[in-house]
Amino acid sequence: METIGKARNGDVEIAYERFGEPGGEPLIVIGGLDGQMVWWDEDLCCRALAERGFDVVRYDNRDAGLSTHFGPGSRPAYSARAFVDDLIALEDELGWESTHLLGVSMGGGIAQLAALLHPERVRTLITMGALPMRRNLVPTSIRHMRFPGPFRHAFKRFGDSRDEQIRMLVHVTRMSSAPDRADEEWMLKRATESYDRRPPDPHARQRQLFARRFDLPPGGISGIKAPTLALYGEVDPLVKPSAARAIAAEIPGARIDVIPGMGHAPAPGDWPLIVDRVDRWVKARDDR
Repeated sequence: METIGKARNGDVEIAYERFGEPGGEPLIVIGGLDGQMVWWDEDLCCRALAERGFDVVRYDNRDAGLSTHFGPGSRPAYSARAFVDDLIALEDELGWESTHLLGVSMGGGIAQLAALLHPERVRTLITMGALPMRRNLVPTSIRHMRFPGPFRHAFKRFGDSRDEQIRMLVHVTRMSSAPDRADEEWMLKRATESYDRRPPDPHARQRQLFARRFDLPPGGISGIKAPTLALYGEVDPLVKPSAARAIAAEIPGARIDVIPGMGHAPAPGDWPLIVDRVDRWVKARDDR
């Protein structure tokens, strides 16, 4: 069964798609900075997880895809906590009291914050290529980011046409992928789908970045109670393995696991390994 819908958090609408049968293990996947839900591959990720017994939901964060976008007004337009409020509103719309969370990159940060602020709503937490959440993310980012990493080709310019903007999306994905895993045809398909749903908005990217500033409760992520798995790509060109190690070191009982040969952005060949890791982690939690 597949469902397309929107959840509402006040004036904000959150677009989502659901795969699987009601009664399956509820799982929400959370995208990264300026990423649309389509990067969670429909067949290789969502349907593959549904076949393992998951009731899977992918969605567009605010200021991404078909969810509510904000104007170029004052910054910040919202806080990181707003992303968590959107997630909880989505759970409410789905009628789920709690769910498993899988968040990539910035989405892994949102998942950490959700598990910290709403422990009763998070069954298990899985991060992928994520930084550990801190009161001040700047020194954390410097410590765990590879350089030049995300700043490589930062000044490369693209035109405003459809073709140029799709080329830009492919370029960004290629920069975050493992060099020998980059699938040009797959990246072009995803980039085209993203553009045709909603063209890129650099101001939205900036607003999402500014929203990463927030105050953590005392003790930070060490207060997370959900069973936590920190995944990282073996050849991630953006984030060092130390980020996953820091998450695992701070959250009681957390584990780390590596996806061999994976970069920051999963390639088609990485999805079977990711699906297997998620399935095993959740089932191990159910057996405890």
